[in-house]
Amino acid sequence: MKKRKNIIKIAIDSPAAAGAGTLAKAISKHYNLYYLDTGKIYRFIAYIKLKFPNKFNYYFLKSKIKSLGSKDLQKKILLSNEVGTQASIISKNQNIRKMVHSFQTNFAYNPPKKFKGSCLDGRDITYKIIPDADFKFFITANLKTRALRRYRELKRLNKKITYLEVIKSIKKRDKSDYNRKISPLKKTKDSLLINTTNLNKRSCFLKIKKIIDKKLKINGNI
Repeated sequence: MKKRKNIIKIAIDSPAAAGAGTLAKAISKHYNLYYLDTGKIYRFIAYIKLKFPNKFNYYFLKSKIKSLGSKDLQKKILLSNEVGTQASIISKNQNIRKMVHSFQTNFAYNPPKKFKGSCLDGRDITYKIIPDADFKFFITANLKTRALRRYRELKRLNKKITYLEVIKSIKKRDKSDYNRKISPLKKTKDSLLINTTNLNKRSCFLKIKKIIDKKLKINGNI
């Protein structure tokens, strides 16, 4: 795989609903980076499996991934608990992970020329997808805060669900993400920990921006 040289690469890992996606989007927009929410890929695959149960196989999935576009990852249905639960199961499949891994690495190292680099968030980005990233962050927040954020997000989408159901769902997702044998969620030694429990979106963004700007200035990139 050919890699674009002299680009900014940002890797972000986090548990569910920690606010990583919102931060990654803001960072990507500010620095003109190609953004990918990698978790949405597994949610998209889960959606495909639920929608086409009789057609779902490796080759059918490969054709879907090959033509995968950003609009496909913006479907509101991907945020449903049913899709999320299925995505957690699918993410443990080694063959599917290899397929998605190839898509992600190409995305990270070969962003379109109009972008200055790439920013990916997920569960194994810092050590599996972009191990040589210029910036590595591990975004987290306590369980209650994450559940409340996800609950509010789902209510805005008019989903009929209770706060307790969301807590149960996130607990289950955490257990799966941290304990799976293939690419588990973990904080690497070279990742900076950002706890968003008591920080609003603006404060989180400014905290990370300060870290990025300092290094870019030292390296003469800004």
